[in-house]
Amino acid sequence: MKGTGYLLRLYARTVRRQMLIWVLAFLLLVPASVVAIKEAYPDSAALQARAQLLDNPAAVMMTGPMFDQDHYTLWAMVANELALYLYLPAAIMGILLMVRLTRAEEESGRLEMVRSLPVGRHAPAVAALVVVAAASAAVGAAASAGVLFTGGAVPDSIALGSATALSGLLFGAIAAVAAQITEHAGTASGMALGALAVAFMVRGLGDVIDRQGSWLSWFSPLAWAQQTRAYVDLRWWPLVLSLGVAALLLASAMTLAHRRDLGAGLRSASAGRADASRGLVRPQGLANRLLRGSFTAWLIGLLLFAVAFGMLATSLEDMISEMPMVQDWIPLDLDDMVRSFAAVILTFLTLGPVGLIVSGVMRLRTEETSGRLGGMILGGRSRQRAALGWLGLLAAWCFPMQGILGLGVGVGIWTATEDAAWVPEMALASLAYLPAIALCGAIAFALYGIEARLAPLAWIVVIWASVVAFLGGLLGLPDWLLGLSPLHHVPLVPSAQVEAVPLVVMSLLAVVLVAVGLWGLRRRDLAGG
Repeated sequence: MKGTGYLLRLYARTVRRQMLIWVLAFLLLVPASVVAIKEAYPDSAALQARAQLLDNPAAVMMTGPMFDQDHYTLWAMVANELALYLYLPAAIMGILLMVRLTRAEEESGRLEMVRSLPVGRHAPAVAALVVVAAASAAVGAAASAGVLFTGGAVPDSIALGSATALSGLLFGAIAAVAAQITEHAGTASGMALGALAVAFMVRGLGDVIDRQGSWLSWFSPLAWAQQTRAYVDLRWWPLVLSLGVAALLLASAMTLAHRRDLGAGLRSASAGRADASRGLVRPQGLANRLLRGSFTAWLIGLLLFAVAFGMLATSLEDMISEMPMVQDWIPLDLDDMVRSFAAVILTFLTLGPVGLIVSGVMRLRTEETSGRLGGMILGGRSRQRAALGWLGLLAAWCFPMQGILGLGVGVGIWTATEDAAWVPEMALASLAYLPAIALCGAIAFALYGIEARLAPLAWIVVIWASVVAFLGGLLGLPDWLLGLSPLHHVPLVPSAQVEAVPLVVMSLLAVVLVAVGLWGLRRRDLAGG
């Protein structure tokens, strides 16, 4: 254990910004969400109408079990609908931080250098565990503080925060095991995120079988957190199950770490082909090889959400008649409710391709800082050509993905209404968001081109676009703040007429920003290589 304290300070310093962002996000968004729910559903009639709306398989898949459905209260709604979307980001945080502090350190060679110093063999793993546990505890405390601030009962709020923290720790432990199996950080993250996706699906299917949670639900760690039944019928023992499994997984990861060589994985990487294909030696081919796994996984997940959301389109009439104030939150046209709801759902789903195109630009930054972009340039390609090839690949993934999500919404509405004309209509409507997606990617690339360290600022655009999309109406934001989101300038198709001017302006801005990024990339030194 020698050197654990030094490594603990090093690792905490390495991820301090990420931890701060996660904690602040929970601290701000949790109370904002509860306040938004209070304003949208101000009385028992509105809450009961909401409960009736959610009594279908698609809604249960996306939210969770339906506790106390016959006497639906504000805090029952928090337990049934909001809690899952606290556990999921906490789990993603735990996965990303654990892989960053374990397998990524090995893959970069830094851990080997650290181990050459007088450092005990358990010290790096223990330091990583303590940092991830501290980050999970911090977001759990932020979640508890957020619901306490809005009037939640103290024991239930503490239970909700504890479940959030344990979700982060447990999936961080899953990531620690995955980091022992493979020798690449990206693969380890993919395996752990895949486990999270499976847990989400198993929980959803189990809750569809029984609205209170069936035997199948108990095979998902997410269900263990939900089954605390905070604000409805509080029970603590499911958290003991989460803590025990997390401890077992962490002990397994520690054991497996000593059954392999440093830098290697328990599963040896395949040798691959002796000669690379012609496409792989081009920038876009390399980008496709690096990104296709994660992009495919996100496409499948988003498509499932698109179909499920579409299936809800015909369940709105009863809810609107009971609580017309929902129109202040979601711009619905009572004369054509299905069409206007479909337009809002397209806006929500577009956040997926927006986030992916920005993350793809961030991966280009990673390739630069690791030195691989420099190697590509030494192979005879200019940096502008390499960057354009990378951007072209991102467009080739994200633009068709947007159309596929539109198809998914159309299929969902077709299932609910038995009208197949929705499928091509929603696919065409989704294409109106392509200029906004391109603009978000161009902003990220312009920041990256000017200075690689500025690139992460592009996530502010994604976060603000999400806030505007989900909470803009409820928060009563002024038009100039709403206008800072590129998605706000896209007409709500198919319920609204397409306006060419904002789409053309966003397209031109995207071209200009890409040119700025290329100019900056040409003038500055590379960060590595």
